[in-house]
Amino acid sequence: MGAQWKAKGKELAANARGRLFGRLAKDIMIAARNGADPASNARLRLVVEQARKVSMPKETLDRAIKKGAGLTGEAVNFEHVIYEGFGPHRVPLMVECLTDNVNRTAPEMRVLFRKGQLGTSGSVAWDFDHVGMIEAEPSVAGSDAELAAIEAGAQDFEPGDEDGATLFLTDPADLDLVSRALPAHGFSVLSAKLGYKPKNPVDPASLSAEQLEEVEAFLAAIDANDDVQNVFAGLAG
Repeated sequence: MGAQWKAKGKELAANARGRLFGRLAKDIMIAARNGADPASNARLRLVVEQARKVSMPKETLDRAIKKGAGLTGEAVNFEHVIYEGFGPHRVPLMVECLTDNVNRTAPEMRVLFRKGQLGTSGSVAWDFDHVGMIEAEPSVAGSDAELAAIEAGAQDFEPGDEDGATLFLTDPADLDLVSRALPAHGFSVLSAKLGYKPKNPVDPASLSAEQLEEVEAFLAAIDANDDVQNVFAGLAG
């Protein structure tokens, strides 16, 4: 029995890693449309750095860059689509997708949102701020997140748990600038992306354990969809 559970755990980990690589490859291909050289393409540089941090195989990374830049002769037709709505118990949600077939993705989203409520464009976006999100951890003992945020040009920061990463928030246009500045102020960047921060998040403490499980199961089902790149939920903490 133990071996079976261990094998299943490895399979789940491999599947999660495969999904992560797949999503990063899409991001790389989209970014590479503006040039295959990370040195002159800020968006590509950020995604490539993130891919390297999670040990994406070099050949996978290089192939995604070449494909996105049009160097392989293959067409890249991913469309960026955002779905807005509510999960169970009125938790607001922004779901970011990259899809090569909106006619497939749209009905899949409608099915996934049956336990919540799929909204129209703008119905939930007003309750989120569009920001740059940089996860970083101290690279030097005693690094001060507040000072680093000020010196690097971030708008705000959210300290992590005792062993967690600090989340630095930026103006969308400053994402690359702040990402490159943070290492000089004692923080190593783990990931950097544009995202959505809820203005009025739901406090998980206001939900019962059963309600919270429903919300988590709903979010996990959304996140498991192959076309979904990011899920931004209006939950505090």
